[in-house]
Amino acid sequence: MIFASDNWSGAHPAVTQSLVRHGSGMAAAYGASDIDKAVEARFNAIFEREVAVYFVGTGTAANSLSFAAVNRPGGVVMCHREAHVAQDECGAPEFFTHGARMVPVDGAFGRMEPAALRRELERFRPGFVHAGQPMAVSLSQATEAGTLYALDEVAALSEIAHERGLAFHMDGARFANALVATNASPADMTWRAGVDILSFGATKNGCWCAEAVVFFDPAKAEQFPYIRKRGAQLFSKTRFMAAQFDAYLEDGLWLRLAAHANAMADDLRAGLRRSRHAREAWDTRSNEIFAVVEVPVAERLRAEGATFYDWNAPHDLPDLVGEGEQLIRLVTSWSSEEADVSRFCDLIA
Repeated sequence: MIFASDNWSGAHPAVTQSLVRHGSGMAAAYGASDIDKAVEARFNAIFEREVAVYFVGTGTAANSLSFAAVNRPGGVVMCHREAHVAQDECGAPEFFTHGARMVPVDGAFGRMEPAALRRELERFRPGFVHAGQPMAVSLSQATEAGTLYALDEVAALSEIAHERGLAFHMDGARFANALVATNASPADMTWRAGVDILSFGATKNGCWCAEAVVFFDPAKAEQFPYIRKRGAQLFSKTRFMAAQFDAYLEDGLWLRLAAHANAMADDLRAGLRRSRHAREAWDTRSNEIFAVVEVPVAERLRAEGATFYDWNAPHDLPDLVGEGEQLIRLVTSWSSEEADVSRFCDLIA
């Protein structure tokens, strides 16, 4: 009953087999191999336009180098108060941008609200050198709270960013889960809604370590090869990252894996709704679930072999957890098993 993180899951056999298949022989290095080029073309097909795609090793690198690509002196990135880039990347975005700041924007359940974004941007008056200058707006899809932005919500936020001449970035660590949950196309969720740069995650959803930075206007990526190299993310044997993506994207495997993770999360949610000792903290639609559980029940779950993370209550829900309760996060993955979900639900019943 491992529900700690989808990072705990292994690699899908098809991904492993692809690595083995491309692991022998010679191939051009630094992104010039045939498999690299084939995967780049596949990204074009997925997003229904020509894109510029660059492989990196981690989601933190994808986010941080995306910001570095649009950096300005005194730069500021607007993001949700509890966004991963602000809370969980150990200052990497600030480091790789040489000091840019992550400025929090409020919004319920992990989603930035347009009015709050406008309000924060208005605090930065043009020409007021002491405050610095906004350079990007970043949202997470799915969010750190397991919630999702509707397509019109993404478009509304991108419009505000573009009014100010700011780049609009999407942290897609769980991009596939969001696509499946909304039944949207990759194009509709990104560039058609105004996204300029996407951190495309695959590691959580069946790859070994495969992330990508996708620019929807290749002309705006001219400096990124140098930024990636300087950031120590230009792998010499990029064919091994491309081989993972090749299997991951083949015949919609990536979406089937995300659909399974989401379905397992739906079963967990149903179990929570039947329990008198635990409850959903808020409604989620991706593969993350947040639950308020009685402390003795949480202890018994762990004693029975369940693994999950304790979680801090969001800033806007200070009274969420009562006395004798705790907030936990449960995450399902492509490899979560129905028997484990069923066993967990029985234990909280």
